[in-house]
Amino acid sequence: MAKIKVTKVKSAINRTLTQKRTLEALGLKKIGQTVEHENTPSILGMVNKVSHLVSFETK
Repeated sequence: MAKIKVTKVKSAINRTLTQKRTLEALGLKKIGQTVEHENTPSILGMVNKVSHLVSFETK
């Protein structure tokens, strides 16, 4: 299955609790941190929810 690479580019300060928890669920803690996940509908939904805080690319 395809992979998606997600990088945190903005802070979660002054964001809603659900957005903060979504970043934690993706495994993103620090700005500039990059993680790889399988390209599944649940992961894509989480990335879409915090798309203003992360950048992503598919492999």
